[in-house]
Amino acid sequence: MDYVDRLTELREDRDLHQKDIAELLNCQQSAISKYEQRRSKYKVEDIIKLCTYYNVSADYILGLPDLPYPER
Repeated sequence: MDYVDRLTELREDRDLHQKDIAELLNCQQSAISKYEQRRSKYKVEDIIKLCTYYNVSADYILGLPDLPYPER
């Protein structure tokens, strides 16, 4: 699962529409559609807003471990 899948899953799990996220990010619904179809990429600033909105870490969104250094 990549970050696009994770963001889409978070939106759908909360029964939100693309339009709801577009309002949060101050963009058109079509932009969210393009992000989710991988025709365009999220801006870092938007990922930060979404992390705050969903109350999750950027590591979670990006699929990274929570540990600052991998276990050896």
